[in-house]
Amino acid sequence: VNSQEQALRRLFAQYKDLTGKDCPVRFSKYTGQEKEQEKQAIQKNPPHVLLTNYVMLELMLIRPEEHNFVDRTTADFRFLVIDELHTYRGRQGADVGLLIRRLRERSGNPDLQCIGTSATMVVGKGTSRKERQEAVAQFASKIFGVAVEPDNIIEESLKRMVLSQNTL
Repeated sequence: VNSQEQALRRLFAQYKDLTGKDCPVRFSKYTGQEKEQEKQAIQKNPPHVLLTNYVMLELMLIRPEEHNFVDRTTADFRFLVIDELHTYRGRQGADVGLLIRRLRERSGNPDLQCIGTSATMVVGKGTSRKERQEAVAQFASKIFGVAVEPDNIIEESLKRMVLSQNTL
């Protein structure tokens, strides 16, 4: 969460430098480390983007003072981004998968758009791009509880480049 917060701060600063205006999108970090007064302010005026972790998300589903983040009557919950998707395997993966299903139900949004990111998801050596996309889509479908199409999987690769003395 801390690295995402820093990245958003840099992005918002760039926006202000380019436009001369504050970014119209607000975000807050909400992890349990915030002071009570700060948490109450966020609860009263939820941001567009809430940076949190799955433990806090679990608590939001059960604590009455945090219902406005997730409840269908008070929240417009449209997107859920899970960073480091590859880490959610085994029991932890099952727990997070069930949490996402409960969130989808509680938010009243059957079309909740789930996005997973992973810089290091290993699918298998020697597999084709299509096979990798299919494997990641199958994994994401299990975690998110909805079908993820292989064509919706975006991957990137790095190409090693060596610059010669003449190009520097």
